[in-house]
Amino acid sequence: MSSTLHFLVIPLMCPGHLIPMAEMAKLLAQHSAVSVTVVITPRNTQRYGAVLHRAIASGLPIKLLQLRFPASDHGLPEGCESIDDLPTFDLSKNFFAACAALQKPLEDVFHELQPTPCCIISDKHLPWTAEVAKKFQIPWVIFDGQNCFSQLTTHNLCVSKILEKLTDSDPFILPGLPDKISMTKSQLPLLFSSGNSEFVKERRIAHERIRERELGAYGTLINTFEDLERRYVDQFTKIKQGKVWCIGPSSNSNKNDLDRAQRGTKNSIDNELMKWLDSQHERSVIYASFGSLTRLTPLQFNELALGLEDSQFPFILVVKGGSRTEQIEQWLDESGFESRVKGRGVLIRGWAPQVLILSHRAVGAFLTHCGWNSTIEGVCAGVPMVTWPQFAEQFFNERLVVQVLGTGVGVGAQSVIDLGEADAAQIQVKRADVCRAVKMVMDEGKEGEERRIKAKYFKERAEKAMEEGGSSQLNLNRFIEDIRQHTSKGLIG
Repeated sequence: MSSTLHFLVIPLMCPGHLIPMAEMAKLLAQHSAVSVTVVITPRNTQRYGAVLHRAIASGLPIKLLQLRFPASDHGLPEGCESIDDLPTFDLSKNFFAACAALQKPLEDVFHELQPTPCCIISDKHLPWTAEVAKKFQIPWVIFDGQNCFSQLTTHNLCVSKILEKLTDSDPFILPGLPDKISMTKSQLPLLFSSGNSEFVKERRIAHERIRERELGAYGTLINTFEDLERRYVDQFTKIKQGKVWCIGPSSNSNKNDLDRAQRGTKNSIDNELMKWLDSQHERSVIYASFGSLTRLTPLQFNELALGLEDSQFPFILVVKGGSRTEQIEQWLDESGFESRVKGRGVLIRGWAPQVLILSHRAVGAFLTHCGWNSTIEGVCAGVPMVTWPQFAEQFFNERLVVQVLGTGVGVGAQSVIDLGEADAAQIQVKRADVCRAVKMVMDEGKEGEERRIKAKYFKERAEKAMEEGGSSQLNLNRFIEDIRQHTSKGLIG
């Protein structure tokens, strides 16, 4: 048996999932006697391969296993290999069926991988990978794109009966948490949704199956760090009988601007934006982005843009409308918005190198949809946040940022907008709400300064977690040693 541990990393093909798992692959490969193979598809290799190829060229033992993604076999457009490529989220069922079809091709080449993989690390949204691990008798470890706060809250809601007699609008206290935090049922993830549309029912069933399968995982790797949510880490680790390893924030593994700029697909900015940022006062700019999947309706986008304009602060706004892009562009053209904010507001169309922008000295706040990747990138940048959650566990992340960490201000969003139902929601948040929240988070008074001090503190703790002897580095070492001992004993995963 080879003394080198070989980890097979299988990400979900979606920017917010693939990027942190690629960064995790680099972190694993930096350890002695460890090699990593990342399962990926051709188009995603083109989109995300730059950072991994640079890591490989530097000598890290990483390989890419490209598998053909059977898009057209499952009713998807040819070349549609990532969730953010979907022309409509109604096709998400087709997408996950195409993902599941990768099982046989992967099993067919498994024994060709050298040395033989000792462990599969898979995104939890790919439950079929558990069957691969079972077939080849190796541990199945899930990578979870959520933090421990969200995972603990989800667990407590699943085992409690608190939701059974509540309407969507009834406020209630989240059970079993160290902090007293109130929510409504309408703000909970799709797993707890009472919606009856076909999309919601299908996705709810899928989430239930994912949760059932993940309960049998060997352990869980999480892109967070202990000092950010220590009490929640401790409680969740007890529930998982110690098999939880917080190894983030993975974005801090990128040590140069090129890696920060090329974390995702080819970005849509040039030197002009960086020159513009250089010309702005320190901590004066609002950066507004809603991630790779959120698609605001044209009316809701208008309110966001006008709220930023009304705030009078310089801003960067990422425009991503998906199928609604044409309508948004029409409004931008007819309203004269860009000409009115010229010099003070910058619009980015397409992918933005978020980590690079957030780390610039001119950025003073981050208006975010509260996806966990974006949230922890904001934490790492040390900037306060304006929180506007949309779907999934994002309202949990908002509560963590605003109430537990004390580094954010909410715009006042009241309910989840599931991806497949976004057209049904027109305006949840008005321009005045956006303007108010931005002015609060940028306030130079006592409350604003307290948020900035806390944000700076968590930035420093995030950096320490990833340093030699830091909690995340120690946890990664413990995880590798756990798998090494498991492998040496020849135990069945």
